[in-house]
Amino acid sequence: MKVTRSMFHRYRQQDAAETKARNNIVKTKERTRRDARMLETVKNGSLPYTPAVMSWISRKLDIPSSKLTQEDIAKLTS
Repeated sequence: MKVTRSMFHRYRQQDAAETKARNNIVKTKERTRRDARMLETVKNGSLPYTPAVMSWISRKLDIPSSKLTQEDIAKLTS
């Protein structure tokens, strides 16, 4: 049986959906581990943090990292 373009596209979409579902489980666990690790780093240190930690704090507080203050970070840890 000949595979038409529409059938091929459907197979690709199905494969992509299955891959996304599998990866979602792994990524959720990794986000949880990263959040715990970053929060521990924030609690044990003070400004200035490494760029990775500053980026994480910035995403969590929705404030640009250049505008972060120690008071903003204290809100995150409490």
